[in-house]
Amino acid sequence: MDFIHLFTRYFHNVIIAVEAIMANKMKSLLTALGIMFGVAAVISMLAIGTGAQQEVLEQIKLVGVNNIIVSPTETSLSSPDVSSTGVGGSVRRYSPGLTLQDAEAINDAIPTVGKVSPVISLNYHAVLEGRSYPVVLEGVSSHYFDLLNVNLVAGSVFNDLQSDGGLPVCVIGDNIKNRFFSTEDPIGKYIKCGETWLQVVGLIERRDFTASASDEMGISSTDNKIFVPVKTMLLRFKDRARINPEVLESVARGGDGGVSAEDLSISADNQLDKIIVQVEETENLSATADIIKRMLLRRHSDIYDFEVTVPELLLKQQQKTNDIFNIVLGAIASISLIVGGIGIMNIMLASVWERIREIGTRQAIGASRKDIVVQFLSESTLISVSGGMIGIILGVILARLINVMADIQTIVSPFSVIIAFGVSATVGIVFGYIPAKRAASQDPVESLRH
Repeated sequence: MDFIHLFTRYFHNVIIAVEAIMANKMKSLLTALGIMFGVAAVISMLAIGTGAQQEVLEQIKLVGVNNIIVSPTETSLSSPDVSSTGVGGSVRRYSPGLTLQDAEAINDAIPTVGKVSPVISLNYHAVLEGRSYPVVLEGVSSHYFDLLNVNLVAGSVFNDLQSDGGLPVCVIGDNIKNRFFSTEDPIGKYIKCGETWLQVVGLIERRDFTASASDEMGISSTDNKIFVPVKTMLLRFKDRARINPEVLESVARGGDGGVSAEDLSISADNQLDKIIVQVEETENLSATADIIKRMLLRRHSDIYDFEVTVPELLLKQQQKTNDIFNIVLGAIASISLIVGGIGIMNIMLASVWERIREIGTRQAIGASRKDIVVQFLSESTLISVSGGMIGIILGVILARLINVMADIQTIVSPFSVIIAFGVSATVGIVFGYIPAKRAASQDPVESLRH
């Protein structure tokens, strides 16, 4: 019975607070503006942060877990000592470029390496029944699809016999299927690239792809690609490792005098466009990348014509930078909440003096100090919570506008909404307590005389 009596009494105080807010709608709205914009800013900033985190996770999925990328670069020597001195004087150094043998050596010699896939990319036109379509033809190993988390919706990847024998088989992307086999199952059908007819053995699942991933990590969508075994590419399409006789003759004349430092290194055309290496354990990523770099330098006569990158580490560093940036943005946005709370406290303090006769009247007819505290504390909390709820709606709208207009991925999580709502309620209680105590401490006689 006591509990019901207390609940009824304090609920009556809350009703009085609601009536006071409704009687001063404009003042209450202006009081809540700081909370509105503060919560909206926090919601939108957290949405940007969550979106950035999700984008990094998607990019890690695209580049694969524990992968190392070896790609060719412009030729440069690995040390200032650019010449090797022999009987004939300066000797030119020759690098074969990035080759299939490099990929095989990495796979065979480094125990921490799990899977390796060379990659060769060429632009071609796929032709079928008089229809031509520009495609990217890529020579890869059967491990490529596991390394980059590429899933198939039909068929299978190349088997060992098809890969080792250089057979004319292929796995196609979703755009190729829609272009040539829109109304039929492509598995087992043939498609022509150049002068070679390729049998389709697999169909790749379509997946969302962000352009930023291509720009930053050097990867691209699989939807417009045709994948063939790497040996099929070298045997039936193009092998860039076939050395030009003029290059061999130039190397043979390397002992001639008067050769500049720039002429001391010669690198053939790269047979491969990249090598994707997967390390079995994450903690071995950096060490394995260093071993690969040293191995390739020896194989390439100390000519630095390649680059070894670890996309996952780069992305994690990017995520760390994003987290710091988001903390700063969140802190700046939180300042609006503090300013809004101070505004509530100031207005409520002014309201105490404006309504001092009301306070005296309530005390004269039996209201206790707790009743006055509950009334004014409820008023400030209701203003803050109402502003917080409106701010959440504004924050969601703002996050959506940022996504559409600025092309920045934003994700409004339930956690951020709960946090914003809880903070707005806390601000109302904390900053409303001092005015409530000030109201409750008034002398009823002095209040009635005011």
